[in-house]
Amino acid sequence: MNSIENHNSDVIIVGAGNAAFSAAVSAAEHGSKVLMLEKTEEKYMGGNSALTIHMRFAYNSFDDLLPLIKFPEKPNDLSSFEKKISLLKDIVTSYSELDYLNDINKVTENKSDKNLSKELVSNSLSTINWMNKLGHFWTPTFENPTSANVVSFDGKGYGLINRWKKIAIQKGVKIIYECPVIDLIEQNNQISGVVVNYKNQNIKLFAKSIILACGSFESNSEMRAKYLGENWRNIKLRGVPHNTGEGLEMAINRGAVPYDDWSTCHASPQDYNRPNFDLPGENKSGDYWSRYAYPFSILVNQEGSRFVDEGETWRGLTYAKTGKAILEQKNQVAYQLFDSKHRRAGVLDNYKNPTVIISNNLNDLANKIKIENINKFLFNIDNFNKNISSNFYNPNILDGKSISNITPSKSNWALELNEPPFEAFPVIAGMTFCYGGLKTSKDGEVLDKNGDIINGLYAVGEMLGGLWYKNYPSGGGMMAGAVFGKKAGEKASIK
Repeated sequence: MNSIENHNSDVIIVGAGNAAFSAAVSAAEHGSKVLMLEKTEEKYMGGNSALTIHMRFAYNSFDDLLPLIKFPEKPNDLSSFEKKISLLKDIVTSYSELDYLNDINKVTENKSDKNLSKELVSNSLSTINWMNKLGHFWTPTFENPTSANVVSFDGKGYGLINRWKKIAIQKGVKIIYECPVIDLIEQNNQISGVVVNYKNQNIKLFAKSIILACGSFESNSEMRAKYLGENWRNIKLRGVPHNTGEGLEMAINRGAVPYDDWSTCHASPQDYNRPNFDLPGENKSGDYWSRYAYPFSILVNQEGSRFVDEGETWRGLTYAKTGKAILEQKNQVAYQLFDSKHRRAGVLDNYKNPTVIISNNLNDLANKIKIENINKFLFNIDNFNKNISSNFYNPNILDGKSISNITPSKSNWALELNEPPFEAFPVIAGMTFCYGGLKTSKDGEVLDKNGDIINGLYAVGEMLGGLWYKNYPSGGGMMAGAVFGKKAGEKASIK
């Protein structure tokens, strides 16, 4: 088709990530002609969704998970797999809706929008089952099956996005790539279309409903500095470079209201030498450069001091705030310290090609990583070692092995640093997305300053505000993208 103006659409969706595809497929299932507009090349579609691993959802027992799992086809592989599944079934506990809500309230300091969080949690399992019936599958997280991450996407996020694409096309959804949306069209008090820049031409496209699912502003240095602070201007991204905030600005220019905390974001510990951003691709994951063994470490700054409770709780409930804590340290760097006991326990097994400094004595290690006050550093390590409780060490549970009489405390996994070789992993913060977004209804309808619906306009994914504040439970954003994307697609079609 030579001219995209010939597309006749009921629903236009801006973006091509998990939330966008959830909305597109839902709208198509409810009878709408759907057009998706993606600013990047086809090979980079999917945004941050293509770099993820899992969704956090509530379930009652392992029986809820079993239908989601893709089993091997080869008999030899199947036998071994089934044995692992049997062992997993014995140790997996439920993750109830109440557990999920409690985790959200805890990490957000009870500031998550109660209506949105309840909607997310209560619809999480049914949305997962909807995705499963469409053709999505999961694989067991055999290595460390915590209650909220027992299964991960088959093929990781890249596999998820490519399945979404196949499903959407089968349902008649049209996708146009390298077609950034630059403005919204408003007619008769309704958003009725978009302006795109396609092949260097500005073109107007019209539809009954527009669903924005084109990410936050994490890739825009000016917006980061404006809303998060100057020290965020040059931060590296644990994510794609394409989410530059135009969708948010377009909506606000048409009366949308910024909602919740635009001054905090998802930022996690990353390898010191990670690239400036990630791009989607087969076998690529946003976690390749992530350094998520910090709960088991002694984490120190350039001055040789600890500054967080590394083992406060499960990593999935602390990682997204730990990056900010690192950014606030001198030189915006910190060091995860381990010894041979940690290595034997397997907590470093996921560190692939990391930046690491190794030494057989702590004084030499401190010199190598340029600790400014080595005496203070050595005192802090010695003091840490002397104040550890005698609880049994187990990195697979909240073991309660803690330190006392030291600030900050360490609530779990406190292991002496006294058995060489010693390893220091320098880490920095990597930003994934901003927690602030737009105010919407529970169906993704964008609201104005009076709380009224802006007819024809929806926002989902990273653009939906209200769920997260200061911190975030791993996999929560992907689940919210699917839940509210599905709801927005249905609502836009009914209208």
